[in-house]
Amino acid sequence: MEEADIVVIGGGSGGSAAAGRLSEDGRYTVALLEAGGRNNGLKTIMPGMMPFQNEKTNWRFETVPQPGLDGRRGYQPRGRGLGGSSAINAMLYVRGHHQDYDEWAALGCTGWGWEDVLPWFRRAEHNVRGAGEYHGADGPLWVSDQDYAHGGTRAFVEAAASLQIPVNEDFNGARQEGVGIYQVTQRNGERWSAARAYLGGEAGRRENLTVLTDALTERVLFEDGRVWGVAYQRDGAARVIRARRAVVMAAGAFQTPQLLMLSGIGPGAHLGELGLAVRVDRPEVGEGLQDHIDYVAAFETQGSFFLGRSLAGSLKSLGNIARWMTTRKGPMTTPYAEGGGFITTDPALSRPDIQLHFLIAIVEDHGRAAVKGHGFSCHACVLRPESRGTVRLRSLDPHDAPVIDPHFLSDPRDMETLKRGVRAMYRILETPPMTDYKGRDRYPIDLADDAALERLIRARADTVYHPVGTARMGSDDGAVCDPRLRVRGVEGLYVADASVMPRLVGGNTNAPSIMIGERCAAFLREDLG
Repeated sequence: MEEADIVVIGGGSGGSAAAGRLSEDGRYTVALLEAGGRNNGLKTIMPGMMPFQNEKTNWRFETVPQPGLDGRRGYQPRGRGLGGSSAINAMLYVRGHHQDYDEWAALGCTGWGWEDVLPWFRRAEHNVRGAGEYHGADGPLWVSDQDYAHGGTRAFVEAAASLQIPVNEDFNGARQEGVGIYQVTQRNGERWSAARAYLGGEAGRRENLTVLTDALTERVLFEDGRVWGVAYQRDGAARVIRARRAVVMAAGAFQTPQLLMLSGIGPGAHLGELGLAVRVDRPEVGEGLQDHIDYVAAFETQGSFFLGRSLAGSLKSLGNIARWMTTRKGPMTTPYAEGGGFITTDPALSRPDIQLHFLIAIVEDHGRAAVKGHGFSCHACVLRPESRGTVRLRSLDPHDAPVIDPHFLSDPRDMETLKRGVRAMYRILETPPMTDYKGRDRYPIDLADDAALERLIRARADTVYHPVGTARMGSDDGAVCDPRLRVRGVEGLYVADASVMPRLVGGNTNAPSIMIGERCAAFLREDLG
């Protein structure tokens, strides 16, 4: 039987960080099981390629039909392979608002307030601007400025600034509110996924770290309340690896609860319906799903200034690819969602409630629909949704996708917030210099018509890819994990991904997931002594 001191399930943002840190001093043997591949090809490394639709790098989940979205099924992309979603995302480095973490602490997540987590963000980070009060410069995760941001992105920031929205040079600094150009997880013009940060270079040569790709976990194994191993499939064979000290689950907000339930840890009634033996009755496994509901406006423009499908656009792209191949510079370093910001649409709030992402191309149906011509898009998402959803088992086969139901817009407060956000977004898009591009709105709307705006939102809104909360941590008996990320009821079992978040942060979730992986490794090392 294969053996390791610690087995980590999932090589995404949290899992890469946890495995990398746990193996760095040679004290423990660490085995990382990843269901996908190595994600080391050109399409992953070149930022502008965005391998978003490839089934080898994306699980491409879908939700159940959503009543709040006119019965449509939502799309739920999740990264597959080393780096997880950090290998296919827009690379934006955003931590969330300081108050988000103070709220976690107030909810019973002792030791997770802003002052508690800031040192871990700084420890993880190698910011090209250097170290300071809010940033680190010696960590493995490279965070870079965009040296080749598109002129349209800069016009968006200028338009917002003319409306007295402050320009913010650092969304991860003293304040979050304002508009600007995002920093990105890139190193010298290449995508710098969590796997490249924590498992590449020197880490990839460690004798005590074994990375097994194309290894699909079936369940964790435990007896007498103590975890002892992991069952998985690889090369068409069923295998078991013994974990002498601990197991870390980092399969993400959908697959961590799925694997917990397949292991007999979850809502007893649901497990019983599927004929699973209930090993640990934990009703909140798969509950509390939160995600950023998002509306995208799209505008067509003449010419090829913005990105798009045309002969001129293709020729430009070929030139940009050649430039990147030889210099690692130029437009192919783009994350597409180059700029945006955080705005407060309700004066009664103490932190922004809407995030904007400005894209230098038209994006329809998450990029799955081919659109001829050129133009730009802009997203507005609800940062702190009140709607709560669930993740459930579809079957006992780990190959089957779980049943994902975010319950989008089931709480009417989310619709009201999103309407305010869409209106605020349009005010920017209808202000010079954005109006200089003479964009034609693909979905024109009378913003004063509240009912029509709501209909349009329900017809077009969907996720902006930040699911969390399905194995939440807390100090109460109902929490799946305690504040040290240990699964209640099973000794030696930890969770290190976004599923532990008790509340969705006001921002993108990759950086917080990496921070969670860092902290899980530290907790586990302390527990093992």
